[in-house]
Amino acid sequence: MTNPYDEAYKRSIEDPEGFWGEVARDIHWEKTWDKVLDDSNKPFYRWFTGGRLNTCYNALDVHIADGRGEQPALIYDSPVTDSLKIYTYNELRDEVARFAGVLKAQGVEKGDRVVIYMPMIPEAAIAMLACARIGAVHSVVFGGFAANELATRIDDAKPKVIVSASCGIEVKKVIAYKPLLDGAIDAASFKPEKCIIYQRPMEKASMVEGRDIDWQEAVSRAQPADCVTVEATDPLYILYTSGTTGQPKGVVRDNGGHAVALKWTMKAIYNVDAGDVYWAASDVGWVVGHSYIVYGPLFKGCTTILFEGKPVGTPDAGVFWRVISQHKVKCLFTAPTAFRAIKREDPAGELIKNYDLSDFKALFLAGERLDPDTLNWARDKLGVPVIDHWWQTETGWAICANCLGLHQFPIKEGSPTKPAPGWNLKVLDPETKEPVPPGEIGALVVKLPLPPGALPTLWQNDERFIESYLAEFPGYYKTADAGFIDEDGYVYVMTRTDDIINVAGHRLSTGAMEEVLADHPDVAECAVLGVDDELKGQVPVGFLVLNAGVTRDHDEIIKEVILMVRERIGPVASFKKATVVKRLPKTRSGKILRGTIQKIADNKEWKMPATIDDPSILGEIEEALKTIGLAKSRK
Repeated sequence: MTNPYDEAYKRSIEDPEGFWGEVARDIHWEKTWDKVLDDSNKPFYRWFTGGRLNTCYNALDVHIADGRGEQPALIYDSPVTDSLKIYTYNELRDEVARFAGVLKAQGVEKGDRVVIYMPMIPEAAIAMLACARIGAVHSVVFGGFAANELATRIDDAKPKVIVSASCGIEVKKVIAYKPLLDGAIDAASFKPEKCIIYQRPMEKASMVEGRDIDWQEAVSRAQPADCVTVEATDPLYILYTSGTTGQPKGVVRDNGGHAVALKWTMKAIYNVDAGDVYWAASDVGWVVGHSYIVYGPLFKGCTTILFEGKPVGTPDAGVFWRVISQHKVKCLFTAPTAFRAIKREDPAGELIKNYDLSDFKALFLAGERLDPDTLNWARDKLGVPVIDHWWQTETGWAICANCLGLHQFPIKEGSPTKPAPGWNLKVLDPETKEPVPPGEIGALVVKLPLPPGALPTLWQNDERFIESYLAEFPGYYKTADAGFIDEDGYVYVMTRTDDIINVAGHRLSTGAMEEVLADHPDVAECAVLGVDDELKGQVPVGFLVLNAGVTRDHDEIIKEVILMVRERIGPVASFKKATVVKRLPKTRSGKILRGTIQKIADNKEWKMPATIDDPSILGEIEEALKTIGLAKSRK
């Protein structure tokens, strides 16, 4: 018996032009494409060549034309400033058109780049959509990113204008953005012509005369701008991969394939319809914020939530439930880290009982490995499907997911279920480049062409695109993740390929060990990584963050998790060292900085990551490693 998922997947692989050509008719085109899939310049495949459209029109104006103008389009919910603002589609379109007029007044035209360096305020989304409206290419850099990292992105994108704000807010701390921006411009070789600054009441930025423009003043005298039609293959945005050093990798997203794929995913994957409230609790500086705060929900005619806050501390571990209840959220998408933080603060889920979550239908998690303990906790406490799905900055949307709008498969712990339609996923042996049998770990790769919405190349660097993603496995896109596909077709993403450790000749997944550690009742969060060992090449080391209120002896807990790994994975794992830490070092998007921890443990030189959320944590990690005989001295 087939089901809608099986039918869609089969057709998307065997007849991609027919499948995506049909899906694309749901988008408003100024001119229909000449060719659905252009493979004339392999490996640079392009979708919907000859087609012309405007992304902003498809996100806003089309819904107004369809009678949805008074429906809420965007809800700005900010517990850190105790403010709430709701924009209807009419209101958001008008704000976007006016700011597009501000950009035009500064000479920004189709194809020009605009760097956006903003906190989580509505103006960030307005700036992105305004660029799309006039055919400019936006490049959002996470607000508060270090000046030198912002400078490298300025030099690569060469923006005519930079849009920023006076400050961001991290829980209760005000982070001044303007000194960081000024420092970045000073350090950059390329100088933007203008900077447009949104002044927030909690921090007044000093302005550079002749260069800096006040957002509010400029908008007050701006003429609204109309939509500019662009080619489907024209770039919509550049998004630099987080944590890059030196020359950053600028992932390019085109207009046509992006609009087609994202609108389709809203129903097919997330099972939401026009008028539903959708919340991606991420940041516009990351790909999730691009795809599922700004573009995807608006393409579909949903109400999207832009949340300025944290899962805990703004004010407590119940804030997610408050937002879901207050705004009648149907679907939430966030990172497992957020739920581990909530679980750590409120292990029994007592705060959930304070809110009416009757409109809430599904939780989607992505961005890192979802351990079974977190999955089960969320499922038990919320009573809705908890869907693990897997994707990357480069792919723009899910490679693998339990596609709720097509067919809901039984959930298997540790698996993001099956490849989404369009993703011809394979597992290859890294040495022979040949497929491996079901259940065997190998490199997860995608057979070309990639579906619409995935990166067509890197910004002005085709050679690096090939070198980074296509060269190692000819004919395939390298995800740089390792895993396996089981007998039922379920995918298991175990770890990054460089996190497969070799213990005395045995290739072992640190992700599998993390699953065991996370199963301990006292462990809120954990990480396992391989460190150098003279005898065995590498051995695993565990880092444990305990649940709030745990008072048991740490050595006893460590003995218990070591025994658990021995029992479940076997003595071959050589898992003999672990340490308890207060917290794990992470990027601002919630990913654990494994590579940095590993360098500290191996006494190798390391650099403070630009994306780290709290630099002081690395000192704590170093001290913890010393207690188990590692990280003897900083180099």
